[in-house]
Amino acid sequence: MTIAFFSALPFEQTWFERYAGNHQITFIPKALTLQTAELAKGHRAICAFVNDDLSQSVLGRLKQIGVSIVAMRSVGLDNVDQEALETLNMKLLHVPGHSPYSVAEQAVTLLLGMIRHLPEAHNRVRAGNFSIDGLMGYDLHGKTVGIIGTGRIGKVVARIMLGFGCHVLAYDIRPDQKLMDDGVRYVLLEKVLQQADIVSLHCPLAPSTYHLINTQSLTSLKPGAILVNTARGPLVDTEVVLAALDAGLLLGYATDVYENERPWFHYDYSDQPITDELLNRLRCHPGVLLTAHQGFLTEEALRQTARFLLNQFSFYDNQQTVLVTKASMC
Repeated sequence: MTIAFFSALPFEQTWFERYAGNHQITFIPKALTLQTAELAKGHRAICAFVNDDLSQSVLGRLKQIGVSIVAMRSVGLDNVDQEALETLNMKLLHVPGHSPYSVAEQAVTLLLGMIRHLPEAHNRVRAGNFSIDGLMGYDLHGKTVGIIGTGRIGKVVARIMLGFGCHVLAYDIRPDQKLMDDGVRYVLLEKVLQQADIVSLHCPLAPSTYHLINTQSLTSLKPGAILVNTARGPLVDTEVVLAALDAGLLLGYATDVYENERPWFHYDYSDQPITDELLNRLRCHPGVLLTAHQGFLTEEALRQTARFLLNQFSFYDNQQTVLVTKASMC
């Protein structure tokens, strides 16, 4: 099968080339937009990523130039117009979930980095400053951690926090009995926000969760809490969170995502001006620890994604071959 990979990053190519088999892959560094969709001409399928545009207009143009299969190499499908896909009779392939440990461990890494002031400590040592004044952190042991969303990733974070000796509260529309057996206590969302010293977001992006963390929800948050977000940027109203940090309502915000990340994350702007003032405020705020959506970036997760997606392509290709053969025999 001929596949056009949009937003293709160098570290991905190794894994997809390794498991490509008979598939012919064209790696396109540019993001998928209405303008760049033309680059998919001559391909039967496209493979897109979290910040690509899969709106109705883009999907319609892909259909016009002969693309019939759309694959997503990210778990979330919030940037895909699935109704348009169905109307256009285009097949959707996606990864239901790669290694949950990759994102879960990124969340814990960000949290530990923040509460132990690791970025500042590292910068001091590199500069020859070995003083530790102002770097006092606190133990995780005994703290209350709130997990919002206990899907595959949220479950792993909850169990890691239990291992640290934390009290774990959770909110999800579908409570998990095994987590409850392990000691996780499910409560209402408001109770999680009121009681947790640390709140970690692991819910999908949907209309009901857009700006879940907003002015109203922050009024329920325990003063001095830390917020962690490794799920989706738009779960958080960035302006409101920055204001809460400035007012001392939040102690810190550790995040791997940003609500307007599409034009910026995964690209190098080190020698160019960054014109997004909200992003500039976020990345320069002393109470923020920000990474550029790299939670999925482990060998295990990339290997699983490449193998799973390419196996789906092969399976679908084989099914179509069988259908064509049967039709020719009639």
